[in-house]
Amino acid sequence: FESVGNKVIMPGVIDAHVHINEPGRTEWEGFETATKAAAAGGITTMIEMPLNASPVTTTVDALKLKLEAAKGKLHVNVGFYGGVIPSNIDNLDGLLSGGVFGIKAFLTHSGIDDFPNVTEADLRKALPILKKHDTKLLVHCELESDVTPGLTRSLTDARSYQAYLATRPAQWETNAIALMIRLSEEFDVHVHIVHVSAAEALPLIRDAKKRGLRITAETCQHYLVFCAEEIPDGATEFKCAPPIRERANNELLWEALKDGTLDFVASDHSPAPPDIKEQPSGDFMKAWGGIAGLQFGLPAFWTGAKERGFSLEDVARLLCEHPAQFLGLKEKGRIAPGYDADLVVWDPEANFVVTESHIHHRHKLTPYVGRTLHGVVERTVVAGKNAFGQGYSFESPCHSPFLNAAL
Repeated sequence: FESVGNKVIMPGVIDAHVHINEPGRTEWEGFETATKAAAAGGITTMIEMPLNASPVTTTVDALKLKLEAAKGKLHVNVGFYGGVIPSNIDNLDGLLSGGVFGIKAFLTHSGIDDFPNVTEADLRKALPILKKHDTKLLVHCELESDVTPGLTRSLTDARSYQAYLATRPAQWETNAIALMIRLSEEFDVHVHIVHVSAAEALPLIRDAKKRGLRITAETCQHYLVFCAEEIPDGATEFKCAPPIRERANNELLWEALKDGTLDFVASDHSPAPPDIKEQPSGDFMKAWGGIAGLQFGLPAFWTGAKERGFSLEDVARLLCEHPAQFLGLKEKGRIAPGYDADLVVWDPEANFVVTESHIHHRHKLTPYVGRTLHGVVERTVVAGKNAFGQGYSFESPCHSPFLNAAL
């Protein structure tokens, strides 16, 4: 491993929240393109959600199909979560025995009809099973209420981001997180709150942790670096759920990363074809809700973090070490004897403007296009072998094993 001069050598980024969509919706993404994008972004390990593949990963048979579909296509390490829906409580034992990293639940409509949301009654049936396996429940925390802030006439335009933002108030998040904290305490199960966007929820999480409850939480780069005030009407590439909120809100998310209320950062990469994102119409109400940003997670985070006094050690902690600890990956997330040789070499002083020519995602639609980001990934190493870098052409998929090949 030749000298890299004054560049940074860091543990490979671990992205604990990605939607790859294979098998079944590979026209949205797929293992080949997603793992190329991951390698180009310094990610060496990522864990894939049970949707939006078809079939969704709610049975052992569906997990087997996903494992088969991934063979020969991976350029980085990939593991999988299972899912809980109202009709699959009896399948959870098998999924957990099959080696999934946790179980994902939605408390509101997921956007995919074959992955319906669960109710508190469903979770009360599922949580004893998760407790038996000592595994974690990952929850999309939005609880719809009948009371939605009144939309003024100026906010009824479907192309208006402010109109969309008003349809998913912070109270949806806080109500859902309060419910999950209560259930975590009652059942003594590790509950992980995915993609926290509402700063109003932070005191709830902070208090739960002070009380010793088994609560962890993540946020995403797009909630940190974008803000509602800057999103143009019709720019549906910014639509996600929960939504990107205002600048003042997002500064509190940064503070929560500093003080440990939020444990780590994940991309929640959730791409879709431009027509499903309603690019021609710019209709926020109809567009698919998901941000494509897998490849740019490290530079996007560093761009905002360095302006707020975060160190390179903080980056390694929040993008590498803490996700590894959360996932129970005892040989990843650090550079130390006995740890896997999963590394990224990057230049924190260099910057670049994101153009479509950079993008390895299947679709080039991302809110990062046109933005100047700091931190250029120069090489990604997986299990001691180059997965990305100068002269590397993605010809040879990664031969490291699946992280959860228990089946």
